[in-house]
Amino acid sequence: MSKRIAVVISEDPYETARPVEALRIALGLCAGDHDTTVVLLGQASRLLMKDTDEIIDVDILEKYLPSFKHLSIPFVVEPGTTMDNWSDAFSITTQSVDEIRQLIQSVDRSLVF
Repeated sequence: MSKRIAVVISEDPYETARPVEALRIALGLCAGDHDTTVVLLGQASRLLMKDTDEIIDVDILEKYLPSFKHLSIPFVVEPGTTMDNWSDAFSITTQSVDEIRQLIQSVDRSLVF
């Protein structure tokens, strides 16, 4: 049975490998019949920027990012999040903190990193 899932990533990918691993898990969930949304909070938005040289496990990130583009997996970011033109290739929407809270409360499952 299909589930609505939110993968919330708030850790800095320059500090830990967990954000890249969270994206890998999110992609795996999308391979099934699940409706998955990825929420990027704070510095986690760096995962979708052109300059990824400082990201831990960047080789893994570069392997999976094309699939996120191809599948149009939705990303949600907070207002004021800085993105670059390269990020336009992804399905990104900006939602207020309250809208993000409501999204997380409305899904069947959430994974928080």
